[in-house]
Amino acid sequence: MGTATSDDAAVWRLDADRALVVTADFITPIHDDPRIWGRIAAANAVSDVYAMGGRPILGLNLVAWNTAELSNDILLEVLQGAGETAAEGGWVTVGGHTVDDPEPKFGLAMVGEVHPDRILTNAGIRPGDTLVLTKALGAGIIATAMKAGRAPDDVVAAAVASMTRLNREAAARALEAGATGATDITGFGLLGHLRSMAEGSHVDVDLDAGAVPVLPGVAELVAQGLVPGGSRRNLAWAGERLEAGDVDEAVVIVLADAQTSGGLLFGAEASRADDAVAALRESGHDAAVIGTASAGAGTIRLHN
Repeated sequence: MGTATSDDAAVWRLDADRALVVTADFITPIHDDPRIWGRIAAANAVSDVYAMGGRPILGLNLVAWNTAELSNDILLEVLQGAGETAAEGGWVTVGGHTVDDPEPKFGLAMVGEVHPDRILTNAGIRPGDTLVLTKALGAGIIATAMKAGRAPDDVVAAAVASMTRLNREAAARALEAGATGATDITGFGLLGHLRSMAEGSHVDVDLDAGAVPVLPGVAELVAQGLVPGGSRRNLAWAGERLEAGDVDEAVVIVLADAQTSGGLLFGAEASRADDAVAALRESGHDAAVIGTASAGAGTIRLHN
């Protein structure tokens, strides 16, 4: 039977030992280098497989291409970038589908596998869990600055490194830590995804705003007003369940930032969460413990 287990994916149980995870995602160009765009798009598309504790096995390219203005050579670069990410993630890409579109888009439909007893869901956070975030926030703000030509090179490089990093190891550490609840942080931002998790898991969340990792340069870009509209919409929706206290508004908007290929958010017992963060940081992840969950109805309380 098929059951929705994430914001953008579903799982189909085949037998006692196997289930398929099915998901799809695509994005408009996020970088001037088409190969980098392809790498980011592939990492973004496969993220829901990892968020459910799965292993990707198969991908299908999804291409919308402006054939009147963009050459096939550019598309080839996009596909080669995605192929590099597929090789790193260990899945095979077997064709796909292309349509003519004035606005180019690229992504993948992904199929993964997971043991039915080890599925991570966005309704699986338990009272008492410590919450772990595995990537820094701010990619949406940096992408907005890039489009405006106002993002410093070192800030762009940090965002690209984050967005091209697969959530494979983050998922492995979550499972190792005994997590049952996880999600990837994408278009709804940390606060938006956290609202969905808290409501679905019947918990309240106390979030340490100062502990949340943020990409370099983001605070300065927010001060310049370089905030995507999606981030403000996220904040308006999450705000219905949010007690922001005296946390600065600029910090709160980063917590709602609409991410592309963001990290995982998962819950685990405190000592195991600390161990997962230590292992992830050793491997180059900007991971951190950012809060705790308690029995409740979905309220998110921010603390400095």
